Amino acid sequence: MMKPQPAIESGIDLVLVNSPLRNYDQEPRRNEFTLPTLGLAYIATCANQSGFSVRVLDAEARGLGLSEVATLLNRVAPRWVGLNLLAPTYVHSVRLLQLLDPEISVMLGGHHAKALPRAILEDSRIPRIDALVLGEAETRVPFLLCDVTSRAELPGVFWREGQRPVMPTVRAKDPLLLAPDLDAMPLLDRSHLDRDPYSDGGILESAMVASRGCPFDCSFCGAAVSSNPDVTIRMRKPDRIIEEVVDIRARLGVQRVRFVDDLFLANQRMMRTTLRAFVDAGLDMRWDATGRINVLATAQDDLLDLMRAAGCREVALGIESGSDRVLRHVDKKITVSQVVRAVTRLCRIGIDVKGYFILGLPTETRDEHQETLALIRQLWDLTDGMPGRFRCSVFEYRPYPGTPDWQRLVDAGHLPEAMLDYSDRMADADCPPDRDEFNFSTGLQFGDVPVDVIRRNLATIMREQRLR
Repeated sequence: MMKPQPAIESGIDLVLVNSPLRNYDQEPRRNEFTLPTLGLAYIATCANQSGFSVRVLDAEARGLGLSEVATLLNRVAPRWVGLNLLAPTYVHSVRLLQLLDPEISVMLGGHHAKALPRAILEDSRIPRIDALVLGEAETRVPFLLCDVTSRAELPGVFWREGQRPVMPTVRAKDPLLLAPDLDAMPLLDRSHLDRDPYSDGGILESAMVASRGCPFDCSFCGAAVSSNPDVTIRMRKPDRIIEEVVDIRARLGVQRVRFVDDLFLANQRMMRTTLRAFVDAGLDMRWDATGRINVLATAQDDLLDLMRAAGCREVALGIESGSDRVLRHVDKKITVSQVVRAVTRLCRIGIDVKGYFILGLPTETRDEHQETLALIRQLWDLTDGMPGRFRCSVFEYRPYPGTPDWQRLVDAGHLPEAMLDYSDRMADADCPPDRDEFNFSTGLQFGDVPVDVIRRNLATIMREQRLR
C-alpha cells in the first residue's frame, strides 16, 4: 500500500480528543477510573509512523472541562482536531467544537459518526466538518493530513461544504483503507494513553487488542455484524501479540494484560493456536479476556486447561439475562444452562469469571427481570468455595444508534430524540462510585419493569456484590 507524504508545516498536525463524560467546568470528576482510548492511540501511532505530529488528549482521564480543553487546543493551534463521537458524550463534543478556533480543521469519527452520519453532517450546531471518517481510520487519516482534497477519493469519508453535506460513494480500491492489516501496524505507542499501564490492586495492567470485528449479532451491541458489513474479522498472529506483551513488560513493567476485544476467546481453533504459542514461548504473563459462553460451555476440558496454563486469570462473559426467551430476543445465541456450565467449569479450574448483565432489556417482563437477579445469586452460590471467583457487573439498558435494536425500537414507537437524551440519571440510585462511565441513562422504559424498580434492583445487586 502506498504511503502519503508527511505535511511540511511545522507544529502539531492533529490532536485527537476523547471528550469528557461530563462538563468538568461545572462539576468535579467523581472517580479515577477510565477506559483506555486504544482506538485514538492506534490512529495517532499510525499517523506518527507516516511522519505526522499527532497527539491524543484524553479529556475524560484528565478530568478537563470543556473550556479547559478548548483553551488548550486553541493555544496549541494544531492544523486539525479530531473527536470520537459517542452517543452519551455527543452533546459535549458539539459544545467543544463550538469553542474551537474556526481556523482549525475538524475531523470526526467513532461509533456515533458511523451510525448517524447524515444527522451529524446536518447538525447546524457544529460549525465545520472537514472529514467525517466512518470505521477504522488508521490508514485514511494520514492521507487527510497530507492533503484534505484526498477525501474525495477515500472510501467512507464525508464532509460539509458550507451547510451542504457531501456524501460521495467511493469504492475502496485498496481493502486496507477500510480494514488495516493488524499485523502490519506498528506496536501501539502507549505514550498516547493517559492511564496505561494502570494499577489494579497494586498490579500494573495494560489493555490490548488481539482482534477486530465480531461475527455475532447481539441486538444491543454496536459491534453487531449486521450493523457492520464493512468490518472484516481479523485476528493478530500469535507472534505479534507475544511481541507486544514482551515489549510492554520490558519497557513499562506491565505485570498483567487485559484483552478488550470480542474475539480472543471466541473461536476454539484460534484459541488453541494462540494459547499454545503463549505456552511454547514461555510468556509467563497473567491476562484477562472477554469470552463467548457458547464456546466455553462446549469446549473440551483440555482447552480450558490450556487457557489456565497460558496465563488466563479472568474471563468476562456477556450473560445479559437469566431468561432464555430474552436471550433469544437479543440474539445472544446462548442459553441459561450454557451460562451455568461455562461459569462453573471456569471457576472449578481456578479461572475467575466476571458476568455482565443488563436490566430492562426490551420486552423483558417482571418475571424475566427476577430470573436475571436469581441467576446472579445462583452463580454466586454455585461457585462459592471454588478456586475461581464469580462476580457480576450489572447495567441499566441503554439503546444506541447503529445497533439492531435501534430500528426495532423506532418501529415500536420510541422517538430517536428521546433515546439519545442521555443524562446522569443514575446518580441517585446508590450505584458504586467506580461506575461513573456506566451511570448514563435515557430514563425510558423498554419492558414491563419501571425504571425506578430497575435502578433499585441494580443498586441492590451491586451492593450485594461489594459485600461478597
